[in-house]
Amino acid sequence: MKVDEPIIYETQYSDDNAKQIIEEIRQAYADKADQEFLIDYPTVYIIYQPGKQSKYRHDYTVYVGETLDIQRRTLEHLNGDAERRTDWQGLKNANNAHMFVIGHKHFNKSLTLDIENRMMQYLSSVDAVSHLNNRRENAQRMYYTEDEFVPIFNKIWDTLAAKKDYKYLFPARKEIENSSIFKASPFNKLTQEQNKAKDLILQRVQEALDKNETGKLILVTGDAGAGKTVLMSNVYYDLAKLTGKDGNKISLAMMVNHDEQLKVYQQIAKKLGIGDEKSVLKPASFINHYSPDDPVDVAFVDEAHLLRTQKNQGYTSDTANMLTDIRQRAKIVVAIYDKKQVLSKTQVWQGNSFQELIDSIGEENIIHLHNQMRIDAEPQTIEWLNNVINKGLIDKVPEDGKYEIKVFKKPQDMQKAIQEKNDDQNNGISRMVATYDWEYSSQSSPNDGSEFWQVSEGDWKMPWNYQVKKPRRTDDGVSYKELSWAQQPVTIDEIGSTYTVQGFDLNYVGVEIGPSVKLKDGKIIHVPAESCNKDAIQYRTFADGTKENFAEDLLPNELNVLLTRGVHGLYLHAVDPALQQALEEAAGKDRVVE
Repeated sequence: MKVDEPIIYETQYSDDNAKQIIEEIRQAYADKADQEFLIDYPTVYIIYQPGKQSKYRHDYTVYVGETLDIQRRTLEHLNGDAERRTDWQGLKNANNAHMFVIGHKHFNKSLTLDIENRMMQYLSSVDAVSHLNNRRENAQRMYYTEDEFVPIFNKIWDTLAAKKDYKYLFPARKEIENSSIFKASPFNKLTQEQNKAKDLILQRVQEALDKNETGKLILVTGDAGAGKTVLMSNVYYDLAKLTGKDGNKISLAMMVNHDEQLKVYQQIAKKLGIGDEKSVLKPASFINHYSPDDPVDVAFVDEAHLLRTQKNQGYTSDTANMLTDIRQRAKIVVAIYDKKQVLSKTQVWQGNSFQELIDSIGEENIIHLHNQMRIDAEPQTIEWLNNVINKGLIDKVPEDGKYEIKVFKKPQDMQKAIQEKNDDQNNGISRMVATYDWEYSSQSSPNDGSEFWQVSEGDWKMPWNYQVKKPRRTDDGVSYKELSWAQQPVTIDEIGSTYTVQGFDLNYVGVEIGPSVKLKDGKIIHVPAESCNKDAIQYRTFADGTKENFAEDLLPNELNVLLTRGVHGLYLHAVDPALQQALEEAAGKDRVVE
């Protein structure tokens, strides 16, 4: 859609400039209509203050807002807000703070609120922005000019990004959209289903707080890519601004199982000023930090299906169940759970114990998400994937102009295609992944003297994740420690596992399906003897001495996680000849790469 250019006026952020801003705008724009779009129409504004700048670090404090009266609102910030809040006082006292005032001929109240919210999502994902101030989340639902929202925002951002002096504050949109923070941001615009779920969670939490309930559990369920993490992030941000009956903010904690996701949530909390090292942490750390005698008000658990139900060296609780321990340390627990993403025997609940938990909390506290949010594909492609994952059936690959499925006869050709997609700025981050069917150890070197533990087939091989030597920083000066595995540029030369990519999006994913996944009598089967995933294939000994093996459930879950990573495309190669042949026949000649 073609849209008009935005009107963007920049001025110093100070009391003197605010008092003169109307006259300054009139002098800056000869066109009376342009003057009106900044003075009399709704506008979005960005106040920014550069911090310490160096070769490797560019630092900004930013505030984003929208208003019907830019002069009045700016003076309110400089005077009333600066007296009440230290962040506004800092901006007022800075001698290098500036402000962009953004107008457009089609701006109305709803559209500017949406632009403000999207601006928060983008700026919170910019590495150079260390603090982002705004006390609300303003995503709108339906309004008359909603179809113009994205193209107008893109035009605004691209205009700002074209200014050479602001390349670190406003980097290219694609660079931001590929970041893990952007994808997990609380400023993502929710779908109707997610909004309904959010309202229900907030209602349940408020009711429990008003009644001073303890041990309340709210479960959010849904398949991989159903939008659970974005929903959780959005609810967490809303509750971070909520105050209790005593006038104080309610206490929150966010638990994340993967180191990869932990970095993402910690950065979001730090930038938005809604948490610290004690509020965004791993489950075991939460259990150690908090006491049942002084429970946190609300605890969130992202990917609660990964919580342990067995002791280990780092988790020695007598309950031997992390969710039980968390519930003892929080008045209310909001947890994401997907039984099809349980990956380890240490995460399995014994017998009917999990169903008993479900029955005990009541259906009204279980929120189901059904829509597929990650995979940008037609319904028939989603159905094809579900048949492969859930039924082990390989039907003919449907036609789909949005989502690309290809089958490669050689893994080296699939690796090359993924590298090309990753290098193409129009596609973004793409990576190779594999089922855990090749040996790997973080504690020792390969027995054959190789430099890396590797995934291999014939003459082709790729190092498993976390082995290729990494520099301290990227070419853009970003610390590798702050980036998830997929975001680190050198990992294009590695192959990821479920433990590396679970919970993350890839634009294109190349899946090397190892020898544990075979085709027999027209259906996919899983052969534990061919897997190297000890956590999935070894027997689990329970507290009562009974032993069980869960490989028939856990190995399909591993394949599920890998096949659902790609947003725009899925590339496949199978080691098993029968499975590879079935995939090639299902794809058809046009989608098989020789």
